[in-house]
Amino acid sequence: MLNNFASTQQGGTGTVTTTTILDGTIANADVASDAAIAVSKIDFGNTLEIETSSGDQIFEMDNNASNSSNFQIQNGAGNARTDLYLDGSAVITLKNQMVGIGDTSPSYALDVNTTGRFTTDLIVGGNLTVGDGGAEDQKVVFDGNAQDYYVGLDDTNDNLVVGLGSAVGTTPAISINSDRDVTISDGAIDFDVASHDTSNGLKLGGTLVTATAAELNIMDGVTSTAAELNIMDGVTSTAAELNIMDGVTTTAAEINLIDGGTSRGTTAVASGDGILVNDAGTMRMTNVDTVATYVNSAITATGAINSGSITSGFGTIDTGSSAITTTGLISGGSLDIDNVLINGTTIGHTDDTDLITLADGVATVAGEISVTTLDIGGTNVSSTAAELNILDGVTSTATELNYNDITTLGTVENSKAVTATSGGVVNFVDKVAQRAELQDYSETYTATSGNGTIDLDLVDGNTFQHTASGGNVTFTFSNPPASGKSGSFTLKWIQDSSNRTITWPGGVDWAGGSAPSVTSGSAKVDVYTFFTFDGGTTWYGFQPGADLG
Repeated sequence: MLNNFASTQQGGTGTVTTTTILDGTIANADVASDAAIAVSKIDFGNTLEIETSSGDQIFEMDNNASNSSNFQIQNGAGNARTDLYLDGSAVITLKNQMVGIGDTSPSYALDVNTTGRFTTDLIVGGNLTVGDGGAEDQKVVFDGNAQDYYVGLDDTNDNLVVGLGSAVGTTPAISINSDRDVTISDGAIDFDVASHDTSNGLKLGGTLVTATAAELNIMDGVTSTAAELNIMDGVTSTAAELNIMDGVTTTAAEINLIDGGTSRGTTAVASGDGILVNDAGTMRMTNVDTVATYVNSAITATGAINSGSITSGFGTIDTGSSAITTTGLISGGSLDIDNVLINGTTIGHTDDTDLITLADGVATVAGEISVTTLDIGGTNVSSTAAELNILDGVTSTATELNYNDITTLGTVENSKAVTATSGGVVNFVDKVAQRAELQDYSETYTATSGNGTIDLDLVDGNTFQHTASGGNVTFTFSNPPASGKSGSFTLKWIQDSSNRTITWPGGVDWAGGSAPSVTSGSAKVDVYTFFTFDGGTTWYGFQPGADLG
């Protein structure tokens, strides 16, 4: 209804040049398809509302001039979204408080499904995720003037790659795989740690490398093996001390002569041969003639002692640091070497002279034995002292301990201890548990369902429940105890929604001579019990309960 409406019609039939709606609503207005508003401006006071109860609502702006575009705002019926169209294509979609550009079903506050460009800064206050989890390469490209670079995910091998160009995998420089291994690409590529100055820069395993590039380049061309270089492991020499080697022309074979080896040559010593001596801390070369002169002047020659003996009247023999060598027997009262005393049948310490007593085939130790490796009869004892101390106080015999030598944990064996699996299961494998008193026990319960042939396997337990479903049932019994042993089980039968019948094995001998009837009625319960004494040839059947449930 319009309370006030004024219009001026001029310029020809059907043309309204001036229309003023002072107050009210235009309802059911029909504008012909060739109608046009021949004014350059429409002035709305506050709100222009287009409303309908069905169908799409479209606001269209179309300039019929050449090289112009067609623009529409379309409020779709039934899809709860508003689309902005340009020349017939949806450009922007508003739906569920989200904006889609090139996407009519946006899933994010701004969902862009096309290529976008920012000519100024893009600031992200939260996380920036590149990719949607699909099997495709994802990248960030830096479009340079002379050279492009990219940081991207190479989906072929799931590597994070930094490289040249704009295609992932093209001329990669650095690759990081899922194991966090970093690969610098092959080729003429430098890895420059610009900050490396022996105080900052390259670290290996958290330790700063203090060597300079020039010092490391000394290794260029070294042919030593790892084993040969490892000889230096533990060397505490300073650089100055190692530099003493600068200019040394000695061969490895010559240096190895002072390595303490046991190999001896047979080269004859002749006058003029050289000898290396330590002259007050300085190593010098002299010759055998000089050494012979010194020996002859410092030692009173008594001649060689090739026979006779040294008796008690000779007194003390002091050879200094020289060794006394003999292939014969040394006998005496006692032997005192530093703190070790050997006296008759005892070997001891100055504070414990009879620590070890020797007899024929027996060595008795009065104290403790501390060894790195204990070998008994040619076999090393691998147990620790703490493990051996577990036996402290054990009174079991070897036979009793061997009861624990089982083949399979949880399986009962003859003359062995009874054990259980990690799940608490003890398998008696048809062994006898004699005079057992059971308290608060339960039986394994096996439930089946369905129709057709159903096997009740006594290996699964001695209590069964079968729920009939979809047809009649034929029962078979398997794995009873061997003949001469008693075996029994109980079956709970639950009737189907449609009455089903049971076919029993031919070996069942029923009380009264015939099988009891199966109770009719959905979910009705019958209970049956069976016994055998001949390995399942004959089963004695009973129905202790019927029409239950």
